[in-house]
Amino acid sequence: MNKKEIHLTADGKKELEEELKVLVARRPEIAEKIATARAFGDLSENEEYSSARSEQKMVENRILEIQDILKNAKVIRAGKKTSVTLGANVRIDLGGRKMEYTVVGATEANPSGGKISNESPIGKVIMGHKEGDKIDFNGRTVKIISIS
Repeated sequence: MNKKEIHLTADGKKELEEELKVLVARRPEIAEKIATARAFGDLSENEEYSSARSEQKMVENRILEIQDILKNAKVIRAGKKTSVTLGANVRIDLGGRKMEYTVVGATEANPSGGKISNESPIGKVIMGHKEGDKIDFNGRTVKIISIS
């Protein structure tokens, strides 16, 4: 089964690798919590045990998720952009509101942090356009001010 490529910036990939290191380092601590809680006796009414197992499950699921992302990651090349592509820094005017975003893959998107997905509604509309282009977006005009 072919997995979908996951587009990441170099910084996004580095952040995921760091998060993975932190999570893997937590494994012994969580295992110790489980062992300590198990020593309290009856596991059916042992909140510490239940909580530690829940924490272990969340950490292990996130580790698997990050490993899967990294295995399928394609790092977006940096460099001067002449049109809106993945990795481009874009300044737009959306109906009189000026905004600046970096276009990233869906995994890395964080609009409040200035990162929009190429799969988001606005991302789809501006992809492939050049500086000065005006595009209709839900009845409003989007002007590409600059691309870097």
